[in-house]
Amino acid sequence: MTEPLRYDGDAEWLEADGLGGSASGTASGIRTRRYHALLLVATKPPTGRYAMVQGLEAWVETASGSYALSCQRYAPDVVHPDGNQRLVDFEPDPWPRWIFGLEGRTQIEQELLVPYGRPAAVLSWRLRGPRRGARLFVRLLFSGRDVHALHHENPSFRFDPETRPGALAWRPYDGLPEVAVYSNAEYRHDPRWYRNFLYQEGRARGLDYIEDLASPGVLAWDLTSSRAVLMLAADTPAAEGPGSGSPVPFEGGERAQACLERLRAAERRRRGRFPTRLHRSADAYIVRRGAGKTIVAGYPWFTDWGRDTFISLRGLCLATGRLDEARAILLEWAGTVSQGMLPNRFVEEGEGPEFNSVDASLWYVIAVHDFLEASERAGRRVPPRARKKLLGAVEAILSSYAAGTRYGIRLDRDGLLAAGEPGVQLTWMDAKVGDWVVTPRIGKPVEVEALWLNALRIGGASSARWNEVFERGLRSFGERFWNDSLGCLHDVVDPDHREGAADPSFRPNQIFAVGGLPLALVEGERAARIVEAVERRLLTPLGLRSLAPGEPGYQGRYEGGVLERDGAYHQGTVWPWLMGPFVEAWVRVRGGSAEAKREARERFIAPLLRHLDQAGIGHVSEIADGDPPHTPRGCPFQAWSLGELLRLEYRVLVGVGPAEEPAREAGSGAQFLAEVS
Repeated sequence: MTEPLRYDGDAEWLEADGLGGSASGTASGIRTRRYHALLLVATKPPTGRYAMVQGLEAWVETASGSYALSCQRYAPDVVHPDGNQRLVDFEPDPWPRWIFGLEGRTQIEQELLVPYGRPAAVLSWRLRGPRRGARLFVRLLFSGRDVHALHHENPSFRFDPETRPGALAWRPYDGLPEVAVYSNAEYRHDPRWYRNFLYQEGRARGLDYIEDLASPGVLAWDLTSSRAVLMLAADTPAAEGPGSGSPVPFEGGERAQACLERLRAAERRRRGRFPTRLHRSADAYIVRRGAGKTIVAGYPWFTDWGRDTFISLRGLCLATGRLDEARAILLEWAGTVSQGMLPNRFVEEGEGPEFNSVDASLWYVIAVHDFLEASERAGRRVPPRARKKLLGAVEAILSSYAAGTRYGIRLDRDGLLAAGEPGVQLTWMDAKVGDWVVTPRIGKPVEVEALWLNALRIGGASSARWNEVFERGLRSFGERFWNDSLGCLHDVVDPDHREGAADPSFRPNQIFAVGGLPLALVEGERAARIVEAVERRLLTPLGLRSLAPGEPGYQGRYEGGVLERDGAYHQGTVWPWLMGPFVEAWVRVRGGSAEAKREARERFIAPLLRHLDQAGIGHVSEIADGDPPHTPRGCPFQAWSLGELLRLEYRVLVGVGPAEEPAREAGSGAQFLAEVS
């Protein structure tokens, strides 16, 4: 490598298909997670996800020798072959592209494109520089497994392909999608197992990390005569879903290059419609569920979760002008209200819905309010039936919470919301290992009360019966949560339902009483003291710590196995999504002036923008270490982390910096599919 790459070799890229499937990997090409794959498909979008093709082995043969373009990590810790040593450039936009240097001035360009709305991936290679004789060889590395599992050598894998018009097709195991391979290559059948791939991120997380992959044969191209094209398409139900057009639009042989150019041009136009890099990244999380829409909480391992969806929607959809999709998402979830609760995640096959969240339903109320406000600002009429359904869901939530519902959630006589019972994690601080709930927070958690009172205020606009409850709760909040000796708010009052007691643990949840929600519950001097204390004790460049250093139980590193990591998850670990409410509160207590907004952008937003090139390229990580250097951890592509950055850019700080360009509606998936059909 002649000079350092712009991106660290372990930096991760993501290509999402709009269905919940994806392709992902690292800048160096070495897979570090079980989730890294060239073709990961959602058979029941966005769930039922299977990794079908994990990666490839690629090499070029010329008159002067053979040169690897790929690189793998094998057990015990061996990197082979040396393709990463020839990597001279990597660029993730508009889709991942690698440049490899061979002898002299000869280079090979490799691209990977995931077309929108199709469970597919398109790879291509071309020769750059002197056009000497060069042949490219590629072995695909198949798995065919649940995305969370690992694959091992076994006699059941089907190596032999079936012939399709213009393609070869493999169905590794019964019950899994078929993978059709279209190319302008020659194919030589040569079945082999590649054993003992090592995934170092899995090892660091205390998970199984060794995998075997199957390679049916070798694909070969003469690069001196044409571009090499390789298209992978899965025959999932998603491939034939609403608006998808032909399930397999690709053509092999001599027409492969023309097909590639058509796909590249259409996808370039679609991606070019996004006004900024952040808008384009936001698009990855908005996916199809049935005939509706939902939001994937994060890649590579999350699906759609209730709480995450409603927090993320405010930035990913409302701040970016995607009001139609916001409405579709909120309507999709409105039909899932049960006893006033929304599931914290949708039902998977053979499983029941999980309702273990006191705040997901309240965040839904906030999201509905913000959607209706955004629609009004934009002059967009919400159809009466849709408005009625949304407000009906809001009323059902408030009524059931007031009357009492699951897990001891009920309106107390002080107007606040009591919630919780032993063994159940109900707040966003929801880590649980076996029977151990790490941060149970039973009683009246501060952010839950902030959400409850905001929801009551919102509900009061449609039904006056909530106004008295709101006034009573607001008085109680001011009287019961203020901790004058520390100049901040208690984290929980009536902990474990012990009336009159309080948990003074210094956590970030109190910031929601000042910022992050439509109505600030604390103003004036008290608000300023809260923000100052949070900034001093919890702020890092990537977000707020979940517990202040020096507090009992503080953990400054998110490392180790499941027990150690979940034990640290909300005990000091940094959460970037909390930068949204913090910055909004910080600006509020300074009067919302343009000067305060400019300073906030320089101090708090600039580090997050730099982070876009450090972990999940173009995205914001789920978490980071509480102790310096605040290493990014967890999911590298997190919806609410990116969503809150967008909300800050296009709602809270708008008008004082680079986000002055108004958000506009991006090109729709339907438009793209029409262009390539």
